[in-house]
Amino acid sequence: MFAIYKKELGGFFGSLTGYIVISVFLVVNALFMWVFPGELNIPESGYASLETVFLISPWVFLFLVPAVTMRMISEEKRLGTIELLYSRPITELRIVAGKYLASVTLVLLALLPLAVSYLTVWYSGDPKGNLDVGGTWGSMTGLFFLAAVYAAIGLFASSVTENQVVSFITAVIICFIMFTGFDYLAYLPGLKKADEFITGLGINEHYRSLSRGVIDIGDIAYFVVVVVIFNEATRLVLNSRKWRKS
Repeated sequence: MFAIYKKELGGFFGSLTGYIVISVFLVVNALFMWVFPGELNIPESGYASLETVFLISPWVFLFLVPAVTMRMISEEKRLGTIELLYSRPITELRIVAGKYLASVTLVLLALLPLAVSYLTVWYSGDPKGNLDVGGTWGSMTGLFFLAAVYAAIGLFASSVTENQVVSFITAVIICFIMFTGFDYLAYLPGLKKADEFITGLGINEHYRSLSRGVIDIGDIAYFVVVVVIFNEATRLVLNSRKWRKS
């Protein structure tokens, strides 16, 4: 597992992939926070907050994370190198775990430079340090778990096709449905009595809950369960391919 993890992580930073992902994430957030006019612009709003980051980042990750994961299995299937993994004494679970942890590590590395944004907003406040620390750390926790779910979805999408573009599009669609699709579904006629249950199936409800600064075990459990479900689905796809080959 750790050999696969190191291989994938080395692949991210051996090419431009890792640097592009981190740079795009930081640049897009910085543009909305300090350059683009509007209510998300901190100088224009007159309110020192990282709320812009936590509003924009789920949508940025919606495209960046599938872009990271789209080649992780589909490319191996296309080139035939997946057969080399099957020939080694390693289980499908370890293959999935190694690739998944590599993608989550890249996401975490993209989040770490946000400490600079945190300090910038901290010193921009009047008085200095006028920042909702609890809400900020809760939102950061929620953003990490959200991206972790996106990574699991992206890896699953990569396992069901040999085409990277199809993998990317599939992952984006599933991530979109998981993030906000249930919110729209809850407002359909005839479903209003079950609206709380339906919205609770989506990521956004739990992400908003963590953003309030209260780390609820139910929200954490939701993210963990969704990650496990998609990673298990990926393992089953890989396992079914091996049985078809045998």
